[in-house]
Amino acid sequence: MKTFSVSVVTPDGPVYEAADAEMVSARATSGEIGILADHVPLVAPLTINPVRIKKGDHTQILAVSGGFIEVRKDTVTILAQAAEQATDINVDRAKAAKERAERRLEGTKQDDIDFKRAELALRRASIRIDVAEK
Repeated sequence: MKTFSVSVVTPDGPVYEAADAEMVSARATSGEIGILADHVPLVAPLTINPVRIKKGDHTQILAVSGGFIEVRKDTVTILAQAAEQATDINVDRAKAAKERAERRLEGTKQDDIDFKRAELALRRASIRIDVAEK
């Protein structure tokens, strides 16, 4: 199978680099996308979801907190606000963040901005926990 290079980059620097990926699967705002070698060029905004990178018999899963995916003929670049490999996720910290967000959402709705921030924090924490536990 043809391969291509994949980079996942955050404002803090590179999180993942591979030169021999066979497939990338991510969730864009328009839905789930799968990228193979020689894919048509594409730029799409990503949602807070896992990104799967298949290399041979191994699939690497990363927790990605939004951003963009850019696809070129032989390169996929993900520019994310935050991204973590499963081995780098502090599960206890993610569970504490999830509990804080749930408490904020259970309280009275003080204003829409805080409510939306709590929803996003809950989503990020849940994805981090899911990726770490797989």
